[in-house]
Amino acid sequence: MAADLAEKTDRYERLLSEALAAASVAPPAGTPLAAAAAEFEEMASSYLDDGRHFREQDDLVNALAAFSYGHAWLDAGARLGVFAVPEEGHLFTV
Repeated sequence: MAADLAEKTDRYERLLSEALAAASVAPPAGTPLAAAAAEFEEMASSYLDDGRHFREQDDLVNALAAFSYGHAWLDAGARLGVFAVPEEGHLFTV
């Protein structure tokens, strides 16, 4: 079971990291939606950092939760249209 948790944590960390790199702010700069996208991106990035911190502490449960929450922020932003994201592949559910 610990091996499954470690594998899943690794997978979700990669997913969040790749999704952060692939997402770009869609609305024009200076608009409220661009500000919202920046906040969503900041939350996702913060959860990536938090997850990595938890991993360093050997707390895989909280690391996995943080990576999952971070990806949820990006995926929600993609569904709202505040991020331009790849439509093909495994990074987003749009």
